[in-house]
Amino acid sequence: MKNLILAIESSCDDSSIAIINKESLECVFHTKISQENEHSPYGGVVPELAARLHSEALPKILQKCQPYFDRLCAIAVTNEPGLSVSLVGGVAMAKMLAISLNLPLIAINHLKGHIYSMFLDKKANFNMGVLLVSGGHTMVLFIDEQGEITELARTNDDSFGESFDKVAKMMGLGYPGGVIIENLAKQCQESDIEFSIPLLHSKDLAYSFSGLKNQVRLEILKEELTPQRQSKIAFAFQKAAIAHIMNKLEKIFKKYSFKRFGIVGGASANLSLRSQIEHLCQNHQCELLLAPLEFCSDNALMIARAACEAYERKDFVDIQADLISPKVKHLQGKL
Repeated sequence: MKNLILAIESSCDDSSIAIINKESLECVFHTKISQENEHSPYGGVVPELAARLHSEALPKILQKCQPYFDRLCAIAVTNEPGLSVSLVGGVAMAKMLAISLNLPLIAINHLKGHIYSMFLDKKANFNMGVLLVSGGHTMVLFIDEQGEITELARTNDDSFGESFDKVAKMMGLGYPGGVIIENLAKQCQESDIEFSIPLLHSKDLAYSFSGLKNQVRLEILKEELTPQRQSKIAFAFQKAAIAHIMNKLEKIFKKYSFKRFGIVGGASANLSLRSQIEHLCQNHQCELLLAPLEFCSDNALMIARAACEAYERKDFVDIQADLISPKVKHLQGKL
């Protein structure tokens, strides 16, 4: 029975392939190969290196998928947003598979994939608010019962996750910065360093992390960067960054009466952020939905899950079309 969808994710520095049963939503295969160790010495993702590593990793993963080929009904792939040189590898493989197996091709926006990471093995139930925080994006969305997306707030510059990466890089701590900074912050119960919260008195529902990042840079330059100072800076930075997220969410919660609210994206794995949003939802009698920690960052299973919905709508793309749109910043339209 042909009821499986194979999905490929290569939007940044993770090579991943998943296979999902479109009827039961059972994950029958999922593998991800991370490039973190290769990019860590550079303090961030090197696009050309990422592209080369995808070309090595994706074929290795695909070999393990061959036993499922005769049950596939479609091929799905991330086509936006992301690093263009990384997207190319996944899209090329997806097109090759669709042609050779004579299957329809589905193109998935990986931000929409993140939203479906809350519903990996169950029916999606929207009419909810969503905070999407990742290395490239920070936005608050409202999704109505029909899956129509309305953007309520977004960052004007750096994203929440990107600011963690850059702070870690400024202190020479490697990549990815999210876990590094979070772990450093845990070593410090309090800090005599304090950073101002961005846009604290602004009525605009918008985020900005560039100024906070600059505050950290100036603090680093003041004196020798000892392990103790690194911990204090990490603590003060994370405190201010999360306070910035929460300040705007408080305003949004007062304006929109959410019954359900979700957090998705790689940076949603930050436990301090999760805890504070959990308290916010409790105070507003709002149900909190979370993606499993192992599926917060980019992965092919969330792409496969989003593809199940697209398959039902027969939302297929022309294999000959140029599918790559790396610079998508806003998330609009329907899921």
